[in-house]
Amino acid sequence: MTRTSNSTAENHVLAVIGSGRARSRRDIAQILSLSPSTVSQHVQSLLAQRLVEEGEARGSTGGRRARELRLAGDADLIGAIDLGGAHARLAVVPRGKSLASSTEIPVTMSDGPRTVLTACVDELRRMTGAAPLAGVGIALPGPVDTNTRGVVSPSRMPGWADVDISTLLSEIAGVPAAVENDANAMAIGEHFAHSPSATASITVKAGTAIGAGIVIEGQTYRGAGGVAGDITHTRVSAAHDRQCSCGNRGCLETVASGAALVRLLREEGIEVESTADVLALVRDAHPVATRLARESGHHLGEVLCAVVNFFNPSALYVSGALTSLEPFMSALRSEIYEGSHPLMTRDLTIAPAALGADAALVGVAREVNELLARLTHG
Repeated sequence: MTRTSNSTAENHVLAVIGSGRARSRRDIAQILSLSPSTVSQHVQSLLAQRLVEEGEARGSTGGRRARELRLAGDADLIGAIDLGGAHARLAVVPRGKSLASSTEIPVTMSDGPRTVLTACVDELRRMTGAAPLAGVGIALPGPVDTNTRGVVSPSRMPGWADVDISTLLSEIAGVPAAVENDANAMAIGEHFAHSPSATASITVKAGTAIGAGIVIEGQTYRGAGGVAGDITHTRVSAAHDRQCSCGNRGCLETVASGAALVRLLREEGIEVESTADVLALVRDAHPVATRLARESGHHLGEVLCAVVNFFNPSALYVSGALTSLEPFMSALRSEIYEGSHPLMTRDLTIAPAALGADAALVGVAREVNELLARLTHG
């Protein structure tokens, strides 16, 4: 289909419909802060160009029932990859639809980017069967340089530095590729999973490691160097002079992550191998594990309290394995509410993540959708 208009606003409307964030004119107006009349004008243009179509009427709380908007024709398939330290989580998402299922495969980071990415693309192709991919995106476990499109200072990814991951992934998959930091991908996925969408949200992942992403008015905030939200390497007094994986000492990660709890328990003479072992001990009310989990929640809450006081977000979404532990979450909430100015927390929503382990997949799929919208209609 040939586009008869090059309207930037129409591109935005098409992108939010294709990403699945908007299913109606009202959704579009809320997400893009447009008037109903402006939205109607753009939608009518897209309908006339046969770029979108209307489906069945949706339920409503009153008035005329809205008709569902979707991309016209057969839905393109997007491949999404969330790369972890020892595994990759993958999904195939039809444009304009929700993520239906995901799977995991083991990976070895030291095998290098080409080997790991090839294994991921091969699995995505197995998942699609004979259907081709329109685009693919990957969330990387480290800071991403938006200029070089690669991971920066990958302490746990030997051989990945100075590699243009976007170009390499595109070459392997044979389609356009998007690259994002996993915390940012998670944040954009969570931001639009909650209704109504917050004006400004922070999503924090507290698992084996700690990560955070910031979304303002529907857009990822990256900061001057592209690493905004990287709270894991904030220096905290409780960490003293502990060595961190980043090369510095005294970082939050060394006292508030799952990996830190594993180490701290071992220092207490308790044999644990993984974050999962820590979770099991706390759920069994093991006194030392429970105390350490509570202390970790206080440490993370202390840092988030400073973030809330400075940034004044409207929502804080918390995900990751440690958030399933009541002592951890109670301590985190306590630090934020007791240490923040009342005006900062008066309208603050602190909520569990809605998407769980799929948040980064949903977020990176959205990034691919908007990349395809720019390439096709921009």
